[in-house]
Amino acid sequence: MNDTYQIDMSVAKTTSSVATCLLIKATELDLILWNRKLGHISYRKINHLVQNGLVIGVPKLRFSIADDCMPCKKGKQQRKSHKPKLQNSIDTPLELLHMDLFGPISIRSIGGKSYCLVVTDDFSRFSWVHFLGTKDETSNILQYLILSLESLCKSKVRTIRSDNGTDFKNNLMKLLCLKKGIRHEFSAPYTPQQSGVAKRKNRTLIETARTMLSDAKLFLGRSSQHSVSRLEQSPGC
Repeated sequence: MNDTYQIDMSVAKTTSSVATCLLIKATELDLILWNRKLGHISYRKINHLVQNGLVIGVPKLRFSIADDCMPCKKGKQQRKSHKPKLQNSIDTPLELLHMDLFGPISIRSIGGKSYCLVVTDDFSRFSWVHFLGTKDETSNILQYLILSLESLCKSKVRTIRSDNGTDFKNNLMKLLCLKKGIRHEFSAPYTPQQSGVAKRKNRTLIETARTMLSDAKLFLGRSSQHSVSRLEQSPGC
C-alpha cells in the first residue's frame, strides 16, 4: 500500500553475490526538475543514466513515467524512421565524420550568430557544435576542429561526409582534404537520407531548443513559431 514494501535482505544476501541496490521512487517534483535539467530527455534515458552512474550529481532515484510532458509534446516530432543497418562497418573513432550546417535563423543569437555547424563521429555518435555568423567561417572552423580532434584522440580523420553545399564544396575544403589525406564523400542531390546521421542530430538539437523554449514559456507567439519553421525549411537543414 502507498508504495511501501517489505523486503527480506537476508534472502538477498544469501542468494546473490552481487551487491543489492534499492532505488526509491522519485517524487513528481523530482521528475519535473530533472527532466528540465537534462534537456527534456525521456525518463527511460534518465533511469539508464542513474543505474549506470553516467552523470555526476543525479540522485539515485527511480524515475517512473508520469503524465506526458506538454513541452515535450510541443517540441518533439514523431516520424517513421528509416531502417537501420544490421551491422555498423565503422569500428574506430574519427574514421567517419558526418557534418551539416543549418540556418540562417530569423533571430540572431546574443553573439550575432545565425548558423550552426554540427559534426558527428559515426563510431561514438559524439557531436561537436559550433555557432557561426556567416557560412564563410565553415572551412576555418573545420580545419581547427580536425587538428584538435586528431591531437586529442591520437588518431587520424579518414573520411568526412557532407552535402553538396558551397560551405563544404570549395577550394579551401579541397586543399584541407588533400593536405590531410582525408576522403570527402558527398551525398546525392535531393537525397537527405544519405546524410541521415547529420540530419537526425540537427533535428535533436532543434527539438531540444524548441522544448526548452516552450518550457520557459518563450515559445508562444507567432514570431517564435515562424523562426522555427524557417529553421526547419532552410536549405542547410
